[in-house]
Amino acid sequence: MKKDKTVRKAERKAALKKMLKSLIAPGVFVLVVLAGIGIFAILGRDTEEPEEIIKVNGYDGEEKAYILENDKLIFSLDSSTTQFTVTMKETGQVWYSNPEGASEDALAMTIEKDKLQSTLLLTYSTINGVDTLYSNYSYSMQNQIYQIEESDDSIKVYYSIGDVEQEYVIPLVMEEERMQAVFDKVDKSDMVMITDYYKKYDINNLGRNDDREALLAQYPILETNVIYTLRSTTKDNIKRRLEEIFSSAGYTYEEYLEDKEKDLSESVSDNPVFNISIIYRLDGDDLIVEIPYDEIQYREEYPIYYLTVLPYFGAGGTQEDGFLLVPEGGGSVIRFNNGRVAQNSYYANVYGWDMAQDRDAVVHETRTYFNVFGVAKEDSSFLCILEEGAPYAAIQADISGRNNSYNYVNAVYNLVHREQYDVSDRYNGNMFVYESGLPAGESLVQRYCFVDSGDYSDMAAAYRDYLLNRYGDYLIARQDSKVPVAVEILGAVDKVKQILGVPVQRPLELTTFAEAQEMLEEMIGDGMTNLSVKLSGWMNGGVQQKILKDVNLVNDLGSERELKELIGVAEANNIPFYLDGITSYAYDSSILNGFFVFTDAARFVSKERAELSKYSTVIYGKQEEEDSYYLLTAGLIEDMIGNLADTAAEYQAGISFQEIGRDLSSDFSEDNPVSRQQALERQAASIRAVHDEGIPIMMNMGNDYVAAYSEIITNMDLGSSEYTIIDYQVPFYQMALHGYVNYTGEALNLAQDFTDELLKSAEYGAGLMFTFMKENAFTLQNTLYYEYFGADYDAWYDRMLETYTRYNEELGHVFSQRMTAHEYEQANLACTMYEDGTRVYVNYSYSDMTAKDGTLVPARDYAVVR
Repeated sequence: MKKDKTVRKAERKAALKKMLKSLIAPGVFVLVVLAGIGIFAILGRDTEEPEEIIKVNGYDGEEKAYILENDKLIFSLDSSTTQFTVTMKETGQVWYSNPEGASEDALAMTIEKDKLQSTLLLTYSTINGVDTLYSNYSYSMQNQIYQIEESDDSIKVYYSIGDVEQEYVIPLVMEEERMQAVFDKVDKSDMVMITDYYKKYDINNLGRNDDREALLAQYPILETNVIYTLRSTTKDNIKRRLEEIFSSAGYTYEEYLEDKEKDLSESVSDNPVFNISIIYRLDGDDLIVEIPYDEIQYREEYPIYYLTVLPYFGAGGTQEDGFLLVPEGGGSVIRFNNGRVAQNSYYANVYGWDMAQDRDAVVHETRTYFNVFGVAKEDSSFLCILEEGAPYAAIQADISGRNNSYNYVNAVYNLVHREQYDVSDRYNGNMFVYESGLPAGESLVQRYCFVDSGDYSDMAAAYRDYLLNRYGDYLIARQDSKVPVAVEILGAVDKVKQILGVPVQRPLELTTFAEAQEMLEEMIGDGMTNLSVKLSGWMNGGVQQKILKDVNLVNDLGSERELKELIGVAEANNIPFYLDGITSYAYDSSILNGFFVFTDAARFVSKERAELSKYSTVIYGKQEEEDSYYLLTAGLIEDMIGNLADTAAEYQAGISFQEIGRDLSSDFSEDNPVSRQQALERQAASIRAVHDEGIPIMMNMGNDYVAAYSEIITNMDLGSSEYTIIDYQVPFYQMALHGYVNYTGEALNLAQDFTDELLKSAEYGAGLMFTFMKENAFTLQNTLYYEYFGADYDAWYDRMLETYTRYNEELGHVFSQRMTAHEYEQANLACTMYEDGTRVYVNYSYSDMTAKDGTLVPARDYAVVR
């Protein structure tokens, strides 16, 4: 026993010795690395990057009006403020960049008055998330810290916005040899002026009162060179003249920066300064306003978080009659001075939330699916169409009486995106990480389209003309003589099942391919025409499918042959058939499905993977009990669109997207970032390419950038979020599209109120939509798909057929026509008019109502007059 202990002791000693030897090489390596880090740290202190210098603009021209003019408009910019007017030549209507009399608004505080007189509102932030708002009236216009540049077709204003003194491009320190070269290029009077305001120093010939040590400390270059230095008492008007002299001699801004470093007493101001340029152009009836990203300058520690362009253009005063048009639902009207100051002001994100930005809670999901707002006054109006940068924008509007005496609507852009992150458990404050910079080559472009009418119907017609001009042959007048009907058939959903005692998600069959064929044949047999059929949940696990890298049919629904037979029945009856898919997200996917989270998931601003959650409508927080899912990279989304299109082509079918055309997201990955504007352009190009291949496309929601490529749009938002500041809703977007793109609201049988959705469809010129499954609602018990409880085909079929038959008989003929006008004859009685004179009355009240022409419209019903 003693011998065994000795042996074990010797073995442990040998093992320890062996382990120590094995650690020698790694230890040496670690020491070398640490030494290297230390050396670099020391060198880094000596080679710090110079503090960023932002050139400050300054206006030194004569006070005058800068003019742009064409056959339709006169644009006149006042050089003393850079505020401007736009005059419609045919009517004489004048639109002001800023409200007249804003500086004397009795209701507004000083800061509000300054905002009212601004053409830009800028909010910058810090790493702690502290936001500060600058108006360019307070921080640029008042001190004329801007420059104006004009060309044959544009006027450009370079703003420097910040609490700074004006900067002049003149040398603070210059060597004698270089100064002599300047003297050789200027006339004698200019040379005399330079010598009057610059002092010459020679280290070997200093004056009696010159402090040698102090001068060398301030100007180290003096030890080897004779220099000229600008006298500290030089006034701004003299500096301005000196700037002209040195500029004429070829002195550059780059030389100025080099010379500035030779004076060690000079330091860059710690105050935040921002350079932003605005370009104005005329294009027929339109004013184009552009802000190039590449010309926006800011210091890294003060990123620009929000930017509002022309915040009060066309604002209406308390004595004016008019309204604000906002893109809520299909469009909504806020009347001037409606007195609802106790209600929240209007705010909605264009194209909804960017899923590449994480959030802890969702109280109210704001979104618009088209890029327009407007103002109407009396018999004139304008539309502002966000052409570039719309994905970064939110539309905000407010009435007089809250902060000032004006009614206004504008777009506020989120420029440098940020995200909060946790530093440590011991730090309770907020810390934020920001984008590294703005996307190169992009711009914010707003098109102001002026309309000789104060009617929103005419404004919608102007937007239609814009879309027809922009999309050309992609928007062709339709020839429909029957009401378009979209029918979604649910194949399968996922449900947790116990397999050998282990909970596993498996497809739950709702409608087999053979049953779907029987349903379709029954609808055809009962005379339903102009159908568009969408099959959801047919592959990769069901409605909430796994990643679309491969397409695998849900076996429980039937074979490939049965799916082709189903599609064949639709084709034989001239019915477009669409295969639905998800191309932007990965649900319940792993490497076994081809999903590799490290390369396939998009990134948040924090560079964390874009793992998303659903949100509770009760607590507004994340639903932790439900599985999270991932946003895919932009490149992978394009691949998934291609995969779905290829599969549809094999089956000779169209494709339907659950989320493309509704959701739009960035990707903040470090290696291959994709801005939201770039994502829009890439998705639109992908959809256009599919369309050009002859594959029919069905969209959900129908954001404006994909609408022209769609055969039919489903689930369009025909209502609004019921902002109480809004006076009433109007079918603005629908008036622009009607007769060119078919669209429907949500499925009538799944709507919270069947009658409301049907009445909205009649008012907005929408087709009908239904969602069906062959199984009954009880099948969905113990699943998370409660939204489909009303999808029982057998329970709904008779009511669906009755609704369709009447709707088609009375309204089928209008779907090839433009919608020409819309109005509310009474508070709950709307009237929609078409090209052939058809009028559709919709009564939302619970009492019968009589229209102006004597038509009796029953309670909660519609009536058609031809």
